[in-house]
Amino acid sequence: MADENFAQRFMRVTGKLRYFFGPAHRGTTQGDMTAANKALLAQREAEAQQWETVTRPDGSTYVVAKDPTDRSLR
Repeated sequence: MADENFAQRFMRVTGKLRYFFGPAHRGTTQGDMTAANKALLAQREAEAQQWETVTRPDGSTYVVAKDPTDRSLR
């Protein structure tokens, strides 16, 4: 066992943990969106469209409002 690499040791240790605790729960990201999630997604997309990313000559970036007179999110 001394010649095992990290990945092999990790799998051996987690295999022993799965023996005691069972397999990990795996949820799914598939399925229909609820009305609340659809509304939240639409709100987030609208908020994201109010901003733009500006890149400085040194490569750093920052976010500014597309409309400087809009004070809705400040």
